[in-house]
Amino acid sequence: MKPMPLLIIATLSLILVACSGAAGSDSKEPEPTMAPAEPSVETSPEASIEPTKGNEDDPATILLQAIQPIDQIDLAKVPAVDTSLHSVPLEEIIFDTFRSVNRAVPLPDAQPALIRSLQDAIPPLYEPRFASATDTDDWLSDSDIVLGYAAGQEAYAYPIKILNFHEMASHQVGGREILASYCPLCRSGIVYDRTLPGADVPLVLGNTSALYESDMVMFDHQTGSYWNQVSGEAIIGPLTGQQMPILPAQMATWGEWKALYPDTLALSEDTGFGRDYSQDPFAGYGDRLNAGGRFFFPVSEAGLDSRLDTGEVVLGVEADGAHRAYPLDQLGDAVVQDTLGETAVVIFSQADGPSGAVYSPLLDGQELTFVW
Repeated sequence: MKPMPLLIIATLSLILVACSGAAGSDSKEPEPTMAPAEPSVETSPEASIEPTKGNEDDPATILLQAIQPIDQIDLAKVPAVDTSLHSVPLEEIIFDTFRSVNRAVPLPDAQPALIRSLQDAIPPLYEPRFASATDTDDWLSDSDIVLGYAAGQEAYAYPIKILNFHEMASHQVGGREILASYCPLCRSGIVYDRTLPGADVPLVLGNTSALYESDMVMFDHQTGSYWNQVSGEAIIGPLTGQQMPILPAQMATWGEWKALYPDTLALSEDTGFGRDYSQDPFAGYGDRLNAGGRFFFPVSEAGLDSRLDTGEVVLGVEADGAHRAYPLDQLGDAVVQDTLGETAVVIFSQADGPSGAVYSPLLDGQELTFVW
């Protein structure tokens, strides 16, 4: 049995379609404990990819092949986002200023100096450090949730208690440049290949400190394009419409992941940042949503749906253009055999966590049937 790489897996994703979005709610918002960085404000440099004129080749191919490597992280060199190209309403991109007043600023109202000052205020791990499983005993318990990714003989665990404060970790696994991403407000853990199809150079991705539909918005250093974390798609800028390949990954308890991969490495708490990783600033957020509280920032009316509670933890799957959400709390310990379009899938759900994963049930041309 092998993981199904064509499925978009947003395990433990906080479903947005059931929200009330009541702006008048008195429910307290979660307050992240990290202090935003204070990068210097620079004038916007020229884009690192120049428009190609008079070339009859496919413009998208030309753009992808023009992506240049980044040798050193320098926020001052990130091109300003080109808002003339976008696939989502610009006013639905909301910046978090981390201030007590005027905290939510829509993109059309955000000044360039503010946008630049907020880049990486929640600091990504561009050069993450890792520890062996035995070196985590003093701070990582078997019940802690991790985002796990394995390729060949390599296995990595990204503890959510660290990703709560950094949301992104970029490094190389098995010769592939990957991004382990996590949005605490959506509880969506997903691993992406940072090299776009048709490109020779991986993207370097940072954090805009903005949200779209309550989900993290990333930016790439090469073109300044904005990327939606839960879809892996560029939604504003020159690369709008491009999508990073998703890689088979899963959310699991640390104890489960260690049992599967005894030689796994884990993201180290020695990140170089002063954070108390034992604290969860987002604890209880889903329960507050279910009780009628409001989202951290508003989401659009288009996503309203009452079929599930707002904070229901789901395993989200896309295949053959079909989309389905599997509520893990409701499933508990279970196996679900299903078909999306013409694609057979099998869902394994566990109450512990809760956690879940989706696989192809096909093995050597035979479709297997599973029971719990």
